[in-house]
Amino acid sequence: MSVEPLNASAGEPRAVHPDDEILARHLTDVVAGAGALARTLFAAGVKSWTKDNNSPVTEADLAVDRFLHQRLTALRPDYGWLSEETADTPDRLAARRVWVVDPIDGTRGYMNGAPDWAVSVALVEDGRPLLAALFAPVLDEMFTAILGAGAQRNGLRLAAGTRATLEGARAAGPVDALDAIARVAAITRLPRGHSLALRIARVASDEIDLALSRANSHDWDLAAADLLVQEAGGRLTTFDAAPLTYNRAVPRHGPLLCAGRALHPLALDAAGGTSPSPARSGADPSQP
Repeated sequence: MSVEPLNASAGEPRAVHPDDEILARHLTDVVAGAGALARTLFAAGVKSWTKDNNSPVTEADLAVDRFLHQRLTALRPDYGWLSEETADTPDRLAARRVWVVDPIDGTRGYMNGAPDWAVSVALVEDGRPLLAALFAPVLDEMFTAILGAGAQRNGLRLAAGTRATLEGARAAGPVDALDAIARVAAITRLPRGHSLALRIARVASDEIDLALSRANSHDWDLAAADLLVQEAGGRLTTFDAAPLTYNRAVPRHGPLLCAGRALHPLALDAAGGTSPSPARSGADPSQP
């Protein structure tokens, strides 16, 4: 039996296929297991090094990646695979459905013992996310979404905020992007955090009104959180107001803005088409 959409504001009504409901439950279980593995590995001691793009990676990133790959490909062997920690191949481009995975989003936070890191997995179909599970193990927060059936955190439905003014809006992101908006309205600046996926998910849960990121985020940072926001009634777009397309040949994105639907156009106008730049003094280009 199909499930009627919980959140009509997310788009056109869509019945959920029973097979996708079952797959979503399996996905949630697998992601919960991945989070437990990451915590166990942290307790054993973090071993890390720096990748070619100057971003850190740990043994846990790779171990969690292997765990997810083994279990998700066992569920659906014919689906494609795109992960931050797996060598990319063009095979995924021919697949209609692709797992998009970040084993540990917010590796710096994980390494430092901070709580704001997460395991992020989305199933993308024809370039857009269909299923999502985002798990922050230390915070014990499991975010899930199915296209057309709403978004939840720990079983409770999420709804993005309905704020329709920038004045006093809670905002998180790169300093230069926040500065641009602050020239238009007095905003409340919140910590940027280590995990971009969690930053965006906080818009879905109405804990942040406006989340921004600089250029150079990737599919694995975004796909799961994108569906959460969409199903909660918000929008994640480029600075040209375009939705994101996933599983392209180059899975990288420009500057992005996320907000509730009423606030989103106001924030884009305030941002003025700004492009948060990693060249700003003191900015880390590997941090979106």
